[in-house]
Amino acid sequence: MAGLIITMLLSGAMQSDIANPVQQLINSADIWINLLVISIFAPICEEILFRKFLIDRTIKYGAKVSIILSAVLFAFFHGNLNQFFYAFLMGGFFAYVYIRTGKITYTIILHAIVNFMGSVMSLILANSVSNIQINPNPVDAVIILGYVAIILISLIIGLYGLTKIKKARFNGAKTQISLKNPFKTVYLNIGMILFILFFIGEMVYQILG
Repeated sequence: MAGLIITMLLSGAMQSDIANPVQQLINSADIWINLLVISIFAPICEEILFRKFLIDRTIKYGAKVSIILSAVLFAFFHGNLNQFFYAFLMGGFFAYVYIRTGKITYTIILHAIVNFMGSVMSLILANSVSNIQINPNPVDAVIILGYVAIILISLIIGLYGLTKIKKARFNGAKTQISLKNPFKTVYLNIGMILFILFFIGEMVYQILG
């Protein structure tokens, strides 16, 4: 919601729409492409990169540093303002799950479900909404109601789960490196600065373009 509100305000100030390249890709691609690339291939690659590879190498600086780093890089990697905020939150949550469980398959499955709902199911839903406005039929009504039901059930389960979360005891605590300022060590280095500046530049280009 934060990303949508900021994008809306910027669009109003600039009197032009700010494009969401990922959403444009989803809407223009075939549903099978969305299933294979966005719902299967992307979650596997992104989770291996931003959780498995990144966290395994940064957990020694502390779980908090590692989780925030994973979330920040994951958010910037999406390269657009629309997705930045929820990608940050999802990236942090997936990092927490991976560190807590040590199972990359869990985050891949969660990521795949989110992408499936946002790509394949969103296209099916949009098609059903268009059809039911022209020619109401029970199949499209079931699809729309089913989609809403899945979202509500997921919300209830998620809110209930939040009440049950206990403080995590992260693996590798004994090998943690003690630093005076771990955030400065991790973030204020030339590679990290260039990475962040590159994607900020990409976002600004999309907004101004």
